[in-house]
Amino acid sequence: MTEFVPTPAAVPADDAQGGVLEDEAFEVMRADAVLTGRAMSSGEFLAGLLANGELATVGRPDKLPQDLFPGVDPVVVQRIWDRALAVGLHAGRRSVLPRLHRDEMERIAGLWAEAGFHAMAGSVARSRRLVAPEVGVHPADDEVGGGH
Repeated sequence: MTEFVPTPAAVPADDAQGGVLEDEAFEVMRADAVLTGRAMSSGEFLAGLLANGELATVGRPDKLPQDLFPGVDPVVVQRIWDRALAVGLHAGRRSVLPRLHRDEMERIAGLWAEAGFHAMAGSVARSRRLVAPEVGVHPADDEVGGGH
């Protein structure tokens, strides 16, 4: 998975020739390199998940060429891929613990409805009710313990 490299704090130089500024510039450069490395490592991890998903959803490697869409402008295919990936990742994150996103789902359903997209609003609202229902209060919750 992702490997994290600790980043020690900068130690300013003692010389009067601008060593502190050089050290600060070096620290920015070093932090940039470390953070870029982390992003690249995470990107490789995500690429593996995407490759896994591609084959898992198509079934067999010999069916993968159909995902290339040779008759469609590659720029258009890339734009579709990027959009679908963003939507899929967002939906995937929400599906893990949907009850944590109850308020967001309710807000989004409202935005869809306000914009006149009633079918989309209903779809989001239905999903929210199924996976993140309102937490009801049971009548016994008000009883004092040991009262039966």
